[in-house]
Amino acid sequence: MESLNVMAVELVDEAIDFRDELAIDTHELDNGATVLDFGVEAYGGIEAGLLLAEIATGGLATVQADASGTVEGATVPHVEVTCDHPALALLCSQKAGWDEFPDGYDGLGSGPARALVAEEEEFRQTGFQDEADFATLCIESDTLPGEAVAESVADLADVEPESVFLPTYRTGSIAGSIATAARAGELAVYRLSELDYDPLDVLTVTARAPVAPVAGDEATAMARTNDALAYGASVHLTVDRDFDRFDEVPSTAAEEYGTPFEAFFEDADWNLGAIPREVFAPAQVTVDVLGGPTHAVGATEESLLAESFGLE
Repeated sequence: MESLNVMAVELVDEAIDFRDELAIDTHELDNGATVLDFGVEAYGGIEAGLLLAEIATGGLATVQADASGTVEGATVPHVEVTCDHPALALLCSQKAGWDEFPDGYDGLGSGPARALVAEEEEFRQTGFQDEADFATLCIESDTLPGEAVAESVADLADVEPESVFLPTYRTGSIAGSIATAARAGELAVYRLSELDYDPLDVLTVTARAPVAPVAGDEATAMARTNDALAYGASVHLTVDRDFDRFDEVPSTAAEEYGTPFEAFFEDADWNLGAIPREVFAPAQVTVDVLGGPTHAVGATEESLLAESFGLE
């Protein structure tokens, strides 16, 4: 298989070539690194969000929009993701596990650059490490990164600064809502890995989640996009072996299920680490064991979602 970062940079080149059509901006920093504004100062449309989500998976997932979805009878776009290499694409690339930024810059990174460093638990579990001369790190932040951030990424990924690409977006943007909705499958695979199920035994993922309406501030956007996953996302997994803890994968398994994320964040003073990990999960999960049973666990909760989304 080709390098995740090589495949991602091909998609980045596509974004640069069609930046006007995607309503994004690109900036080359003095050190040669490239920043792609998918939704910080730029507008960034639906197609931009779909491409951003695909970049985050290293090009190993197909990301599409479905305009026919509803929440409590209201039309709400949904994002659908299909993936045949979930351990690599979702855990070793898409997962937001990069928080090593210079002092003064607040952001959270995902994407294939993580696989060049390969120091997180996912890489121990899978034994995977990418090799490439390019590094692509998608950054969720309300501020565009500068040279110090690019230099830091280059140092950690062991590439030259001019080979660093930084697609960046606010949570409260169209691209941010879409990119977060595209994480439903990743959350399911991650929950399984936390329960000591080998992520390499997850063979395929099909996931669907509503796109949260863009909020006017980052705090509300964080709450809405997480509610979209915990109360509105459905995931189908094909796995290689059975397991007696599949019922613990969906968010419904958490004691705190039913609490809006706005309340979670306020109680935790907006510290993600203080929120129970079990609630970061899709609402409903179906697990199809090859040659074995099919487990259907969890359920969506549209009334809570409608309130979170401000549907009237």
